[in-house]
Amino acid sequence: MKNTSLLQEEKRATLLFMWLFYIVFFLYDIFYYNFLPFFPWALELPDKIWYYLSFVKHFIIICLIPVTIYFFKKGKPENVKYILVITYLITNLVTDIYYYFGNQESYSSGNLVEVVIILFSPIFINKRFFYLITLGIILKYIVVGVFIQDPVVFFPVILNILLAFIAYMLLHRFLIYVQALKDSYNEQLAGIVKGVIATLELKDPYTRGHSERVAEYAISLAKATGQVKESNYNHFYYACLLHDIGKVNIPDSILTKSSKLTDEEYEIIKTHPVVGAKAIKDVEGIADHIAVVYHHHERWDGKGYPDGLKGEETPLVARITAIADAFDAMTSTRSYRPALPFGEAYQRVIDGKGTQFDPKLVETFKQVYPDWMTIFKKYNKDQSLKEGSNHENP
Repeated sequence: MKNTSLLQEEKRATLLFMWLFYIVFFLYDIFYYNFLPFFPWALELPDKIWYYLSFVKHFIIICLIPVTIYFFKKGKPENVKYILVITYLITNLVTDIYYYFGNQESYSSGNLVEVVIILFSPIFINKRFFYLITLGIILKYIVVGVFIQDPVVFFPVILNILLAFIAYMLLHRFLIYVQALKDSYNEQLAGIVKGVIATLELKDPYTRGHSERVAEYAISLAKATGQVKESNYNHFYYACLLHDIGKVNIPDSILTKSSKLTDEEYEIIKTHPVVGAKAIKDVEGIADHIAVVYHHHERWDGKGYPDGLKGEETPLVARITAIADAFDAMTSTRSYRPALPFGEAYQRVIDGKGTQFDPKLVETFKQVYPDWMTIFKKYNKDQSLKEGSNHENP
């Protein structure tokens, strides 16, 4: 799932940036180099070579419009600003060097669009993009200066450094404000999630500590794989905490039943991933990891539920959570059996390689197993704490 609101904000910022870029580019560049020389007060006309180079540059920039449309349709507006700026810098570098190299004229290039690019870069709240355009523009002038050996090039370098300093102060303030909003949102979200988990534990006391341990195990395994972005850890953790939230819809008589479940009761148990996914589908951030809730009972061999997905059809985050959930279920006391020894639970996960669990993740599980023992001890200092389960197969 995509974070729709952030995607829309990126689109709006990119559209604003493009409008500013093209308006300034054409109004300044084309007018200055193609029309101004014909006015009576113009000092001299540029030669034909400049007109040809200018035409080529304008043609290339115009050709970027269908490219930007393509990326917008693909839902990747973040690529547009990089393509636009990099193309602009390269074309300017080539045309400037080609025209001024060996030319006796003093360097007088530069464009107001560069001022717009630098000063408006903070709207993306992206340090990487800011560094790209700042260093790119400054490097362009340095390279041109090396080729044409004209000290006047230092003037636009100094000017752009000053503009970059102003833009960075704006960007820094934006980043601080955004981080404050993120922290506030995460604190509120954490409070809500913990409140929901507490409610579930009241309904089924055997679930005490289960969600926290599963989340800790899953994060440990996710980090070890190197395939989950660090920026996603927070919301992935919250999704793991809520992986069993659908059980609030399961009757207490089934959740706490100490004897074997009937087929009908087990079918009711199997509805909790679907119910849980519906509960979080509109929660921004956590909804991006809805697969954790919906698919954490899928199996590698396709014999899981609710959709019977096989192999890598199940999203990675759900396959990670499946191992964490099963391991904690086996090492925790249930209403119908005591907790299994750690060694036995470890071996059962190993034995499930290629059948119940992703073979590659099982190998990674072996690496993080010592960390999981530490996590277990952290959440189980008092051995009387009991973890809830719900008659799910480990």
